Amino acid sequence: MKHCIRTIIAVTVFSALGCIGPAAAQTAAAWPDTFLARVESLALIETLNATLLSARSATFTLDKWCADHKLAADTKIRARLIRSVDKPITDEQRHRLQIDRSEPIRFRHVELTCGDHVLSEADNWYVPSRLTAEMNRVLETTDTPFGRVIADLRPFRWTFAAVMLWQPLDDGWEQHAPPADRPGQTLAIPKHLFEHRALVYASDFNPVSEVDEVYTRENLVFSPPR
Repeated sequence: MKHCIRTIIAVTVFSALGCIGPAAAQTAAAWPDTFLARVESLALIETLNATLLSARSATFTLDKWCADHKLAADTKIRARLIRSVDKPITDEQRHRLQIDRSEPIRFRHVELTCGDHVLSEADNWYVPSRLTAEMNRVLETTDTPFGRVIADLRPFRWTFAAVMLWQPLDDGWEQHAPPADRPGQTLAIPKHLFEHRALVYASDFNPVSEVDEVYTRENLVFSPPR
């Protein structure tokens, strides 16, 4: 029931957000700690979350989010490769990827960026034998996002875990008085908003990777609605 209420609010409020002007979105501004700002941020987070859950590619979804909200001059998402991070694959993950212990796996930890803004931090365990030689070369030598590299496979996703890491409004808020407005203070938005774990499949229904993505407050780094 609460999820339904949040979804209704997201649809209603997000419709009003389309009037944000270019000047307002160019420079980040602090969100005030008011009930309205909490509802607006909830609407945006739920909208982004739902869009990602229904999308074939997180990369192309973030491309559009970055462009729609004018987060940078160049709105094409890039993957900042962090080579110092390594996470061995587990037997459970191999089972989900339908591979045995002898199958080679590659790991990639990236920050998906829009300009200077890190929108997502992602772990990716992928099966190189299910990609082309050129795809493997690009993944190993460039900062191109995984979704863009494998686009020719016509990939799609199955999200098997989704966790909200921050709620702008406490559970049960709709049954009580709204939180007191503190317009002179800034809404404290934590670094991480929500997390998705998903399998990425090629069009032949073979899984090519497992991803663990954490989406950040940088997705909200634009001025709140006027």
